[in-house]
Amino acid sequence: MIEHKKNVLLTGASGTVGFEVLQQLLDKNIYNVTVFDIENKRTKKKFSLLKGGFELVYGDISNISDVEKVTKNKDAVIHLAAIIPPFADENPLLAHKINVGGTQNLIKSLEKNSPNAFLLYSSSISVYGDRLLTPDITIHDALQPSEGDEYAKTKIETEKLIQDSKLNWSIFRLAAIMGNHKISKIMFHMPLETRVEICTPEDTARAFVNGIEKQEALNKQIFNLGGGENCRLSYRELLQKSFEIFGLGAFNFPEKAFAEKNFHCGNYVDGDALDAILHFRQNDLQDYFAKVEKGVNPVVKGLTKMANPIVKRKLLSISEPYNAFQKKDKAMMQHFFN
Repeated sequence: MIEHKKNVLLTGASGTVGFEVLQQLLDKNIYNVTVFDIENKRTKKKFSLLKGGFELVYGDISNISDVEKVTKNKDAVIHLAAIIPPFADENPLLAHKINVGGTQNLIKSLEKNSPNAFLLYSSSISVYGDRLLTPDITIHDALQPSEGDEYAKTKIETEKLIQDSKLNWSIFRLAAIMGNHKISKIMFHMPLETRVEICTPEDTARAFVNGIEKQEALNKQIFNLGGGENCRLSYRELLQKSFEIFGLGAFNFPEKAFAEKNFHCGNYVDGDALDAILHFRQNDLQDYFAKVEKGVNPVVKGLTKMANPIVKRKLLSISEPYNAFQKKDKAMMQHFFN
């Protein structure tokens, strides 16, 4: 008797975690995979790197008719599509339209076309808000997004939509997912003494992929997803090591370059619960830094070493806390500093 291959829908497959999820699903070769993503130059280029083996449907998740096309006869859905920071905080209306409205469309369409589908959703550690003074986090903690964190607000609203739906679901609140990060002003928003628990895109993806077959253990539950005890450090330590790897020399920014409050991150002290079910953790901090170091071009690193004062000045110029301090902008200083 031939066993039925589960039909899996993946949204946001062009993102860092999503692309890793797609590759792991294809490697397993036991699922019929449908990818739903927005069509643009970046996504077309990214999907062209793969040799097929999946159905690719382009569309807009905020358009219900587009969503309807991909939700029929689905057994599982991994929903990763979202507008993320800093773009989400700069464009809150668009973030709400995609993150909340898009998920609402997905839920409505799945309830109609695949009512028995199992929905796995990626939420965020940002929903817990500023945990600088109380870094140990559990799923039972209050959801208190930091001031101005529009992304976190969309995640909280979307979580409730999912919980109130008629679907089977599980929500993973992702820790700091480290991979393909671009330099942006957000790097200065996190206080240096913030405790950070990272997770690699590979491990994160493995949790979602393994979760497909663990519906009974996961259903109607929320979990914190992080790399565990061997993936924890302070933000200062993370930056110091990163500067060393990239040839940027000493980590010596001036006072007030970094915010003192109003961000997020911490240690998931109950994170082992999800790994006990899904066995997704294979990487630790050493693995992460080794991979980063391997990806650094030695010629570029040499040039960076020579030009690191210029690079640091360029970085400092995008620090909103530092600019607020320099300009004595009282409103922004109140947002960033104690």
